[in-house]
Amino acid sequence: MSKTPITADDKRHWRGGLYLEDFEVGVVWKHRLTRTVTQMDNMLFSNMTMNPQPLHVDRHFCETETDWGQPLMNSLFTLGLMIGIAVTDLTNGTTIANLGMTETRFPNPLFEGDTVYCTTEILGKRESKSRPDAGIVEFHHKAFKQDGKLVAETKRQAFILKRPKA
Repeated sequence: MSKTPITADDKRHWRGGLYLEDFEVGVVWKHRLTRTVTQMDNMLFSNMTMNPQPLHVDRHFCETETDWGQPLMNSLFTLGLMIGIAVTDLTNGTTIANLGMTETRFPNPLFEGDTVYCTTEILGKRESKSRPDAGIVEFHHKAFKQDGKLVAETKRQAFILKRPKA
């Protein structure tokens, strides 16, 4: 099932996020933002996270000692990018916290110069048992590169605000 993104007239948070009440189980969102990933993204992220893995930061190593022949994008960068792309359409201003991620996979490589697009399916939602102003939404995020190959996916649970009472 697909759904046209909700407009500003539909009482979104002023930053653009949906409230718990707005999420519909089964809806799949194709996110508007895309991103071409670069060598700088890979180097900067790997260095900031103190990850010296030559698969990400050493082109000569990759050309001479790997099956890929070129650097792989850091998988945690890919994971963060995938979730970040979803924020504008779904949760900007309404996320209280991420609660966890499960079933995270990277089935195909992502390389410098590839362009990423993403989808999110709403798997479930429920009201919080401890906070009357919030609930939990389960998302299934997927990232694809320009040729349609799946490069990342995860199921994520997030703590989301309910719409404030007027």
